[in-house]
Amino acid sequence: LLMLGYARQIPLLFERKVLRRNLFELLAILCYVVALANMQIADSTALGQITPLIVLVGSSMLFGERIGATRMALIGLGFVGALMVAQPTMQGISVYALLALGNAAFAAVRDIAGRKVGAEVPGMIVAISAVLVVLVGSGAAHLVSEQWVMPEGRHLLLIAGAGLFLIFGHFFIFMAYRVGPTSAVAPFYYCFTVWAVISGLLVFGQFPNALAVCGILLVMASGLVIVSLDERKRRLAMVA
Repeated sequence: LLMLGYARQIPLLFERKVLRRNLFELLAILCYVVALANMQIADSTALGQITPLIVLVGSSMLFGERIGATRMALIGLGFVGALMVAQPTMQGISVYALLALGNAAFAAVRDIAGRKVGAEVPGMIVAISAVLVVLVGSGAAHLVSEQWVMPEGRHLLLIAGAGLFLIFGHFFIFMAYRVGPTSAVAPFYYCFTVWAVISGLLVFGQFPNALAVCGILLVMASGLVIVSLDERKRRLAMVA
């Protein structure tokens, strides 16, 4: 941070709104990591794709934003798609699928809380703060629920690489939503599932079953149609 010229902004790492946003980031990551370890990567990622739908519902409840019948129907279809991926049975839904859904819910609250972060807070500060919160929180969770094992050299390299990608991922996502319209940024959110399916197949030899594939497509389609409707509405407003 000193080398990047953020010396004066370092106290903002612990600014209340930044920490609140990153607390929900921590909860989302904890849910996702446990779910990912016990589910196919495509399924766990697809369940996380309902985050924008939850954001719409949350924004309507908290900020009074109108959703409309069409968008509400599309949100409902997205949740149906999530159920097709989770595939609950008569015995109930898998606890890991619930954790994946918890990841989506906490991520939605994170995004809503992120809107409250002031413009004076640099995106890199938010990203570094998120890494610190996740590091401390996951370390505490590890001490409570796991047994410590000394990582091998290659594991340390993988962890370091994951941390680096996490920092830049947080930075680019936060800045994209800050400087660009949601309608332009949101479609890229659904690339996560595409890459999850590809990596699951190439790296782990996993591929979702037919019902899950249909659910994934339904979640993606409902989200993209909502984005398209919002973009059309924005353009009509500009013309008017």
